[in-house]
Amino acid sequence: MHDIKIDAANIIIDLEANQSEEALKKLSNLMYNNGDVKSSYTDAVIERERTFATGLPTAPYAVAIPHTDIQHVNDKSIGIAVLKNTVPFVIMGELEETTDVKLIFMLAMDKEAAQLSLLQKLMGIFQNEQTLTTLVNAKHKQEIVTLIKSELNEEA
Repeated sequence: MHDIKIDAANIIIDLEANQSEEALKKLSNLMYNNGDVKSSYTDAVIERERTFATGLPTAPYAVAIPHTDIQHVNDKSIGIAVLKNTVPFVIMGELEETTDVKLIFMLAMDKEAAQLSLLQKLMGIFQNEQTLTTLVNAKHKQEIVTLIKSELNEEA
C-alpha cells in the first residue's frame, strides 16, 4: 500500500452536495484535475455506483467507497471527501435502501487485485469509530493524509 497516492490535493473538507451523484462528480473532477484519473473516470464511477452501490452504514458515520474499472485510472490514488451534510447513498448489496454518507473514499486503482487488497484494509478503518470521528472532525487536509497513511501502513 506504500505506492498509493494519498495526497491533500485529493481531499475535500466540508464538501457541499445535495445528492450522491453531485458529490461523486466534485471529487472525481478534483482527481481528474490532479491527473490521477482519465476524463472517462467521472462518468464511469457514477455509472458503476448506479449498478453496484458502495454505501456502507458504518458507525458513527456512514461511508461510501466508489470506484470503477482500471482503464479509467492514471495513478493509483484515493480521493477523500468529508461532506458538510450527509448525502444518501444506496447501501452496498441493496437495490434501494440508502444510508446517509458523511465520508467518501474514492478509489482509483490500476490493478484489480490491488483494489481488493485496498478495500480489505479500508474496512479496518471503517470499523474503527474513533478513526471515523477523527476524519470527520479534521480541520486540515494533512491531518486526514497522515491518519490514512498511518492506518494503511499499520495494516500492511
